[in-house]
Amino acid sequence: MKSFAGKVVVVTGAGSGMGRAYALEFARRGAKLALNDYDATTLGETVGLLPEATAVLQSAFDVSDRDAMYGFSDRVRDELGGAHVVINNAGISGGGKPVWSLKDADYTRVMGINFYGVVHGTRAFLPQLRAHGEGAIVNISSIFGLTGTPSSSDYCASKFAVRGFTESLMVELVNEPITVHLVHPGGVATNIAKSAGSDDFANKFLRTDPAEVATRVAEAILKPRARLVLGYGARKTQIGANFLPRKVLTRLLWNQIGPTVDRSTYPAAAPK
Repeated sequence: MKSFAGKVVVVTGAGSGMGRAYALEFARRGAKLALNDYDATTLGETVGLLPEATAVLQSAFDVSDRDAMYGFSDRVRDELGGAHVVINNAGISGGGKPVWSLKDADYTRVMGINFYGVVHGTRAFLPQLRAHGEGAIVNISSIFGLTGTPSSSDYCASKFAVRGFTESLMVELVNEPITVHLVHPGGVATNIAKSAGSDDFANKFLRTDPAEVATRVAEAILKPRARLVLGYGARKTQIGANFLPRKVLTRLLWNQIGPTVDRSTYPAAAPK
């Protein structure tokens, strides 16, 4: 793929944060857009920010709903001619509690959106990419898909799952003209952590401009580059996850992130 002009780009979770940044970036590059978000109001706000000439289809639904995703893909095929690029971006933060304080429903909810949303988006649109004879699938993991962190087991599990799913897909499509890209964003300044009440975490770690990440992802599709680890603290996390002894990394992560988590559900003897 040499440019995005006239191509159809699907973005889930486009109502705010990184999803909005992707929509603006690909509109700037001349793409047609198919945008999803759970929140119809914020999705409409994103559409209102696009250049007037942008061809756009918008649909508000929960990406964990398989039938809704396949219905969306049918509309993209019928109304825009089918997808060329799919960015499975929609995601939510976890419950912000340690394993023993989370409920089964917390894991189900996070996995449904963060993991199965990616699975549904990939499987629903892959036939359209194949029909075009070219395309790109971009799945958004996290630096929390590189290493586990405290009070994030639900979120980390979902992002590790996205990583495994996407790395398998890379191998399966190696002989097809469809590129697969796995993104591990670090501290990008979105509202995902604040939505869980983690203001301390957000203020300390979420510093990278979403527009910067969107530009780098677009360039990675054109190059193409399969894996991106980017954003505040991302490279340091990758190096630690790959090379530090587990015992050292565990202590370092606690020292860095422990002060930002809710300690009321930890035993009094929790490490300080």
